[in-house]
Amino acid sequence: MGNAVAHLPRTNHPDRFNFHVQLPLPCRIPRQYRQTGAGGKRIKAVNFASNARIRKISISMTTRWRRVRKRGLDMSFHQTNSGRESACQYANSKLWFRGPPGTLDQPYVACLGGEETFGRFVDCPFPAVLEKRLRKPCANFGSLFCGIEALSTDPGVLNLANQSDLCVLQVPDLLRQSNRFYRVHPRRNDRFLEPTADLLGLYPDVDFTEIHFVRHLLEQLSATEDARFEVVAQELREVWIRATGDLIERIEPGVVLLWLHVQRQTGSHVDHVVPDAAMIEQLRPLCADVVEVSVAVSARSDALEDVMFGTLQQPIAEHMIGPSAHREIAEHLLIALRNLN
Repeated sequence: MGNAVAHLPRTNHPDRFNFHVQLPLPCRIPRQYRQTGAGGKRIKAVNFASNARIRKISISMTTRWRRVRKRGLDMSFHQTNSGRESACQYANSKLWFRGPPGTLDQPYVACLGGEETFGRFVDCPFPAVLEKRLRKPCANFGSLFCGIEALSTDPGVLNLANQSDLCVLQVPDLLRQSNRFYRVHPRRNDRFLEPTADLLGLYPDVDFTEIHFVRHLLEQLSATEDARFEVVAQELREVWIRATGDLIERIEPGVVLLWLHVQRQTGSHVDHVVPDAAMIEQLRPLCADVVEVSVAVSARSDALEDVMFGTLQQPIAEHMIGPSAHREIAEHLLIALRNLN
C-alpha cells in the first residue's frame, strides 16, 4: 500500500508548527475534522476500503488556514489562536508577512520591514494605526527574521511595493546579509549558514561549527578585540549601503525611510555594527523623506502588560516594542506622509 503525504500550511514562525503527516492510501480526513480551529482538533485518518480507523493523530493546532484571492493575487493566510496576530503570504513571494492580507484593490501605502513592522505580540502594529489615522489602506509587509537580502531578492516584495502609491521602508538590520565573509539563509536572514574562505583565513582560531545565528557570530568575532573585527564590520557597512540603495532605486513610488532606534534592556544583547547617521545620509538623496524615531522595548517602557503573549513567550515579548511604541511610530510617519501629500 502506498503512502500519501498530507502537508498542512507551512510557516517560518517559531510559535507555529510545520506538519508533515504520512497517511496510508486511499484515505481521507472526515468532514468534521477538516476545519482547523483555535481550540485544537483531533485529525483521524480513515481507510475508504474498510472504513476502519487506522490511525489517530492528535495535533494541537495553532493556526487556521485559508486561501484568499484579491486583485488576482493568490494569498495564503494563517491566524493564531488569539485571532489577532496572523501571517499571510502573497503570490510570487516566499516570505510570510503580517496578516490579515492587505487591501490591494485600491491605492495603498506599502510598509516594508522586519520584526518592528510586523508587530509581533501586538494587536495593532504601526501600519494598522497609520491606516486608521491616514484613512488610506496601509499594507503591512513586515516579515520576521528578514534583512535586506530577503527584501531585495524576493520578487514578490518588489511587485507589492511598486503597486503602492508610497512605500515606507524600515531601515534593515545590518548583520542579516550575505557578504564576503559569511552566508545567511535567503529568507531567514538571521540564520548563519557558513563562513567563507576569507573569514576562515581571517579567523583561523574560531570554531564556527556551533554558530547558527549571525548575532552570535558577530559576538564571537568581536570578542577577540583586535583589528580583524573592523575589517568584517567595514565589509558589512559597504554591502549594506549598496544593497539598500539598490532596493530603494528599484522601488518606483517614493520611499520614506523609517530609522528606528530601539532602546533595549540593560544587559541584553548589543549589536556591534549598526547603521549610523553617515550611512543614512548616503541614502537620503534616494528617499522622499527619512523619519527617525526612538522607542523602547516593552520591558523597559512598562508596556509589557499591554503586549499579547503566551505563557512561555514572555522572555521574547520583553524584547519587542509594545503598542505605545507603535502608536508613536505611526504619529511620526503620519506627519511625514501628510507633508509629502
